[in-house]
Amino acid sequence: MKTFHKTFLTTLLLICSAAAFAQSANDAQSLIKQGVELHNAGKYTEAIAKFNEVLKTDPENAYANYEAAYSLYAVKNGKDALPYLEKAIKSGNTQLKVAAYCLLGTVYDEDHQTAKAIDAYNEGIKIDPDYPQIFFNKGIVYFRNQQYAEAENCAIDAIKHDPKNASSHRLYALVTFHQNKRANALYGLCSFILLEPNTQRSVEAYTNIQSILKGGVLKGNDGRTNLQVSSNDDKETGQLNLSISMVALSAQTKKLEGMDLLEYELKSIFTLNGQLDEKKTDKTFFDKFFVEYFYKLAQSTNMPAFARTVALTANKEESANWGRAHTAELNAMAEWLQKTERGL
Repeated sequence: MKTFHKTFLTTLLLICSAAAFAQSANDAQSLIKQGVELHNAGKYTEAIAKFNEVLKTDPENAYANYEAAYSLYAVKNGKDALPYLEKAIKSGNTQLKVAAYCLLGTVYDEDHQTAKAIDAYNEGIKIDPDYPQIFFNKGIVYFRNQQYAEAENCAIDAIKHDPKNASSHRLYALVTFHQNKRANALYGLCSFILLEPNTQRSVEAYTNIQSILKGGVLKGNDGRTNLQVSSNDDKETGQLNLSISMVALSAQTKKLEGMDLLEYELKSIFTLNGQLDEKKTDKTFFDKFFVEYFYKLAQSTNMPAFARTVALTANKEESANWGRAHTAELNAMAEWLQKTERGL
């Protein structure tokens, strides 16, 4: 679930100072560039060799240390990467320093050193609180440690910093469901599918949406139940959960099936919660980012296209046929999604 973005490399290579290297700056830059290219080609051992050539004459070179650590991590040698990262975090370049802390936290997390992982991520956040990946990674640590409320806060921070990161929406859905916030999870999964509609993770998300609508539990992609519903609800969570049950009962009386049923259930839930939300004065991130947004969607003419998008992975042929016959509706939804802002 984790990814690392190395967008800083080009800039870093351009600002290397000749005084930082015993060998010429041009040689060091060239070796690092070659190593990065080898890493990107999946030739990690060869990449590490290039970075180590730089480190032979300049052991404290932060860029080479980070890249060596990153390549070692890529070949599952996270523990061997630690000495390199300890040097990389001494960098005077903020972006590199934060990236090093982010990778350091990941190495600790995968070694089941939870406290050290959290500490590393927190250090990175202190340096640059606008580095979005670090919030997501920290949330994963809390999730694995079953600290779901803390994981939810991290997922929210990750979304705030990068609203179009599908993985952060998925994380939000999973950690809220673990707290029996079924409506929150439903909204998170729908939001995730809008960003990532046709992958294996989308298949899992759609299955989980169906489980929530039917009052069940989320299923992993292995088909096993991995979440339990708690009976300890706060008032608002209970009210939101009740809205799902009420809509499900209403749908039964209408004897709807397939896409008609899904569209009715989603539109009704979005509308019911949206109307309740309008009466609130102290609104949360969930209210502003999810409830208000999907309430607007429910009031638009785009719900048929949205329901097809949610169920795309389950009914590909049917959805494809529908799409060919309803191009205008799909284009209208795409335009709506592009123009409609979400509150943070």
